[in-house]
Amino acid sequence: MRRPGYRPLNKSELARELGVAPKERAPFRRALAMLEEAGELVRGKKSRFRLPRRDDTGGAIPGRFEIVRTAKRPQAYFYPDDPAAIPAGGEGNSPDRVAVPWRQTATALPGDRVTAAIAAGEPPRWHRHVRHKRAALEQGEPRWEARVVSIEERAEHRIVGTYHRRGHNASVEPEDSRLPKVFHLVERDSRARPGDVVVAELVKWDRSDLPPLARVTEVLGRQGDERLDILKVIHRHGLPLEFPHPVLAEAERISMEIGEEEIASREDWREREVFTIDPEDARDFDDAICVTPLDEGGWELAVHIADVSHYVKPGSALDREARKRGNSVYLADRVIPMLPEKLSNGLCSLRPDEDRLTHAAVMTFDERGRRKGVRFVSAVIHSKRRYTYEEAYARMKQPCPEPLPEGRSEDPERALVRHLHRAWELGSLLRRNRFRDGALDLDFAEVRVVIDEEGRAVGAKRSEYDESHQLIEEFMLSANEAVAETIKNAGVTGIYRVHEDADPERLEEFAELARSFGHPVGDVRHRPELQKLLREIRGSHEEHSLKIALLKSLQRARYSRDPIGHYGLSKTNYTHFTSPIRRYADLVVHRVLRRLCIKRQAPHCPGPPDRTPGDEEMGQIAEHISRTERVAADAEMETQRIKMIEYLERLVDEEPHTAFDATVTEARPLGVFVELDELLVKGLVRKEDLPRRDSWWFDRTRNQFRSRGGGRVVAAGDSVRVQLARIDHERGFVDFRMGD
Repeated sequence: MRRPGYRPLNKSELARELGVAPKERAPFRRALAMLEEAGELVRGKKSRFRLPRRDDTGGAIPGRFEIVRTAKRPQAYFYPDDPAAIPAGGEGNSPDRVAVPWRQTATALPGDRVTAAIAAGEPPRWHRHVRHKRAALEQGEPRWEARVVSIEERAEHRIVGTYHRRGHNASVEPEDSRLPKVFHLVERDSRARPGDVVVAELVKWDRSDLPPLARVTEVLGRQGDERLDILKVIHRHGLPLEFPHPVLAEAERISMEIGEEEIASREDWREREVFTIDPEDARDFDDAICVTPLDEGGWELAVHIADVSHYVKPGSALDREARKRGNSVYLADRVIPMLPEKLSNGLCSLRPDEDRLTHAAVMTFDERGRRKGVRFVSAVIHSKRRYTYEEAYARMKQPCPEPLPEGRSEDPERALVRHLHRAWELGSLLRRNRFRDGALDLDFAEVRVVIDEEGRAVGAKRSEYDESHQLIEEFMLSANEAVAETIKNAGVTGIYRVHEDADPERLEEFAELARSFGHPVGDVRHRPELQKLLREIRGSHEEHSLKIALLKSLQRARYSRDPIGHYGLSKTNYTHFTSPIRRYADLVVHRVLRRLCIKRQAPHCPGPPDRTPGDEEMGQIAEHISRTERVAADAEMETQRIKMIEYLERLVDEEPHTAFDATVTEARPLGVFVELDELLVKGLVRKEDLPRRDSWWFDRTRNQFRSRGGGRVVAAGDSVRVQLARIDHERGFVDFRMGD
């Protein structure tokens, strides 16, 4: 290859050129793989080998390797630390990631830190011979691809799969389709039997032509065991099941009593009408509210948030574990908390009729619902009542009781009901103002599975997004915005909740989907048109499906040290301040805000201030907790879907002919996708499962199925009745069939 005039050759051409005998071809291919792995050779276009050039390694940049599941097959991506490293333009280019062809992934696994080189790749195989595509590529429209050059740091890989044994050799077949098909074990495990579900850890993988090596760390049980499905998700996503002993010991040393000296240093709200509104099954209550009308008109809104920072100090064992976890995880059958139970459900939970420490944002609003001022205080409260959303909504729908004449004592419940009505006067104004300012209405009903004590799915509970939810949301948004604005204007380093502007092309794809349901759609790149469409679909069968599609077309919200704004909320300044029990970002923001208040010598902000991270560390924290949030969200959705499918099976087992009302969300050549109206489960009705008394063909021009007799059409937006046909448990796919 070093000789002048060498042109890149593939494996077969090299073998012929070097006179490699047929029986030596296999070791020859392994030698090529080893040279490629070591960086001595580079495999370029059409799998032809050449020597590395200066730009092959010198231009390598650091980043993260991920594999994303798609409908067809997983796709590998490289996420550079600096998105600016991705060349501008290019067909199929993304602002934050570059595709990695499978032949260029080396031994990278999802989540690994790698260095990669970005270069123009070949056009996709499906248009390699189309002239205008080739011409476009020649005219400077390359398809950018990344090549993994080296593995810098392995992620913590937990391989969940089936244990196999043959003679003295054993292996694990992972359930995760993003991983290699088999992991060879360095030793047999005496605890595991063939067919058991096990957890293994990666030991070594440094040659892509050989399977990776692993070691079994835990035997979970046999397929079909109760709760095994959730355990597999927990281990697959690397979620912690227990707190380390030093963390629990540190929590136990915290006194349950609040000292008089601490109370004296805070603003005392224990006699005020402070109360909480939370989900029925909530175990930790980290926010409470109090709304007071002002004599000059308008309102004072106090949003009290559990003062977790008083108990969890920077650098402590509790803080290190909370930072590592990043957030609590709410699975279908359990909660994996960020903090031990003594704090999350005890000292830091704003339970009724108990003194609790808070950090409060006390805001004043005029009669139009515009914020006039804000102050931040450390406080102590004694919550008067804990409402569930259902209880609060029922009372908000009752007539507002009139105040009793002076001198007559009033039932505390009556006073709190009037307080709820007063709070909604402000909350409804804030909500109208927010949508007038451009916020997107992305709220929808939620369905969660009911799990019994044995871990079985026995029901489903639908939660509508009513005025009680909206009330709390508006107050929390107001507090978060006020905190973000204060930190930003002070010029100190903080963490912000950011949401980049939407990609116009993906918005247009969403608009096309909405049109397929028959909705008139303008230019959704302009926010008023997008808001108009969201109002148009409100209350329709397809509302949930379309809002989910819109969310998927938008960028994903994340944490950042830079206040670049929030597209979905249409807010210039936004952060997370209101849930420090379950989000590490909020805990950091509390520390930053208190430090700022102490520096300004604000009253009722006891010191000394906690240490807060500098710019570089804050950026690292933001990146880490954005990643843990994504992991948690994926795990939560996966367990909900697993248990919802289990519930569907239970319904059909009890009544085999159970049928469900559903809405067609999309039609493709293989069949139509539907969503159950009540349970919000998505599934596929394959072409062969359409009503059998008709013969069907797919009309590509209209994206719909038509009967050959010409009398029937199945298209997006149609209401249909379906029955369960089959379930792919491994992939979590549900197929339905449509009755005649």
